[in-house]
Amino acid sequence: MNQEFLNALNEIVETKGIDKEVLIDTIEQALLTAYKKNFGQARNVEVEFDRDNGDIKVYSTRTVVDESDYYDSFLEIELSEARKISPSYEIGDVIRNEVTPSNFGRIAAQTAKQVVVQRLREAEREIVYNEFMERESEIVDGEITRATPSVVYVDLGKIEGVMPRSEKIDNETYKEGQRIKVYVVEVKKGSKGPQIIVSRSNKGLVGRLFELEVPEIEQGIVQIKSIAREAGSRTKMAVKSLDDKIDPIGACVGPKGSRVKNIVDELGDEKIDIIKYSDDFAEYISASLSPSKVVKVEVNEEEKSALVVVPDYQLSLAIGKDGQNARLAAKLTGWKIDIKSESQYEEDLANGVYDKKEESELEFNDEFADFSDEDLFADDIEEKEETVEE
Repeated sequence: MNQEFLNALNEIVETKGIDKEVLIDTIEQALLTAYKKNFGQARNVEVEFDRDNGDIKVYSTRTVVDESDYYDSFLEIELSEARKISPSYEIGDVIRNEVTPSNFGRIAAQTAKQVVVQRLREAEREIVYNEFMERESEIVDGEITRATPSVVYVDLGKIEGVMPRSEKIDNETYKEGQRIKVYVVEVKKGSKGPQIIVSRSNKGLVGRLFELEVPEIEQGIVQIKSIAREAGSRTKMAVKSLDDKIDPIGACVGPKGSRVKNIVDELGDEKIDIIKYSDDFAEYISASLSPSKVVKVEVNEEEKSALVVVPDYQLSLAIGKDGQNARLAAKLTGWKIDIKSESQYEEDLANGVYDKKEESELEFNDEFADFSDEDLFADDIEEKEETVEE
């Protein structure tokens, strides 16, 4: 070992943030193992690394004992013999003798370098792990390095992220070299280093994209209260403004729909319904079924269920294709929602199907009930659309 190695060691400590004493202790333990492996299984051997010049020395140690307790010549030395070396020795003292083999330098150098390389890898893995732990539930940019039907690998700079089939968008195409925004779902330690699980289908991706696009959300003026998503097809998002002067839906949509358009483009034309959150359950549930009009809402807070009545001609719109609109509304609000047409409801009512119970009933005018995105774009587009889409 030499000063050059020591200088390199110090540089690694400074640049990689590794604790120097921990590193040297590890080197000493590895050297001790190497010594025992090559020169015998001595139990009383210590290896010392000189912090100043990088020299490595091996010492045998023996404990000073009384003549009556003397048992093992390898581990112990009698007090009378110890005092021949130095009169100051007392019982319990440890005497060290250097026993560094002449050819130990080569073994020591090789062992020390292996330890440093290993610790360096571990330190770098720890740095990457800590960095991405802080970015869990955040969006990161990456480049696809390999795509298979079951998994997509994304280069995130210092490490490769993994996007399993369950985190992909079904109708999205992934190609090698493609730049992509992904959501960090989970960061965990593995035997070969950190494992970063990323997603394109997680609803958190939508929320983070809106944070990037909408300053009012980033500033905390507008809050995202809930998101329900069927990736690649449709998303519903409930928002609330803490400032009465700011329309939360308008802030998310942006001038001429520019903000939501950027997000729709990023998600491959996924439809996005933005609705206004309300602490009034009936009002919130009604808005969640947008773009359908709602005539009446009866809520059962105890069971967290709601009966929603819609015009006959709006029933299919309220339920949605394959039940998607109703399904997303239920996910968004966390309520079980039963949708009936007016005629169905009146018939059931006449037949005594519904018992009298606590309810919250709202009569909605057309402007509120038709809470679809044509109202958001009224100044910019003439034809009405049922959802925010580009």
